[in-house]
Amino acid sequence: MTQTIALVTGSNKGIGLAIVQSLCKQYGGDVYLSSRDVGRGTAAVEKLQSEGLKPFFRQLDITDPESVRAARDFFKEKYGGVDVLINNAGMAFKVADTTPFGTQAKVTLKTNFFATRDMCNEFLPIIKPGGRVVNVSSIMSSIALNRCSPELQARFRSSDITEEELVGLMERFVKEAQDGVHSKGGWPDTAYGISKTGVTVLSRIHARKLRQERPADQILLNACCPGWVRTDMAGPKATKSPEEGAITPVYLALLPAGAEEPHGQFVSDKMVQPW
Repeated sequence: MTQTIALVTGSNKGIGLAIVQSLCKQYGGDVYLSSRDVGRGTAAVEKLQSEGLKPFFRQLDITDPESVRAARDFFKEKYGGVDVLINNAGMAFKVADTTPFGTQAKVTLKTNFFATRDMCNEFLPIIKPGGRVVNVSSIMSSIALNRCSPELQARFRSSDITEEELVGLMERFVKEAQDGVHSKGGWPDTAYGISKTGVTVLSRIHARKLRQERPADQILLNACCPGWVRTDMAGPKATKSPEEGAITPVYLALLPAGAEEPHGQFVSDKMVQPW
C-alpha cells in the first residue's frame, strides 16, 4: 500500500496525454492514463511506451457512474487510495456547431460539470493524506463569470456558496437555456464557459470542505487553466502546444509535501488568478 499513484481522466489525447507524459518523467509513483474508449486509451499507452515511458491504463468514463465507482474501488483496493487526481476529461461544441443552445447546455454541463462533480464526490474520500487534486478548468470560466448578472456573480464569488446551491444554479442554467430564457436569467451565451465556471466554483467549495473536514491531511485542491492549447477541441490556431498546456496542471499535481498554498484557487501559468 506504500506505492503512490496518479490518475488523469480523459488522457488518451491532447492536454491529458501531455499531462501523463510529463508525470511519467517527473512523478515517482504509478501514472494511470484513462479514457472512455479502451482502444484509443491502449493505443495512447503504447505510444508513450514507445518513448520509453511506463504509464498504466484504466478504462474510465466519467459520465458513467458505474465506471467511476469501479475505478474508485480498483484504486482503493490496489493502492489504498489515490495520491494525485487530475480531472481533465471534458468536451466542447465547435463555434460553428448548429446544435440548439439548450441541447449544447445540457450535453456540455453533463460532462464538464456534473460528471466532474461525480468524480470528485467518489474520489475525494479516497485521496490520501498529502494528496493533490487538480480540476482542469478554463479562462472561459472567468470570462463567463464576468458576463453573468451581478446577482449570479455575487453567488459564484461568495465564500459561503454550498455545493447544493451551485448544483441548483447549474441546473437552472440548463433549464433556462432549454427554454430560451437564459439571457433574461442573467446568463451569457456560452455553455462551455458556464460549465467551467461551475468547475472553478466547485473546486473552491471542495477545497474549503477539505480544510474543514480533513485539515491534518494537507490535501491541496485547485482549478487551473492550461491556456489556449492546440487540441481537437481548441483547433490548430491555438497558441500553446499540449506540452505547454500540461505545465500548470502538472505543477499543481506535484506541489511539494508540506505546501499550504495554493489551495482552492484558480491558477493559470502557475500563478493564482483573481476570482
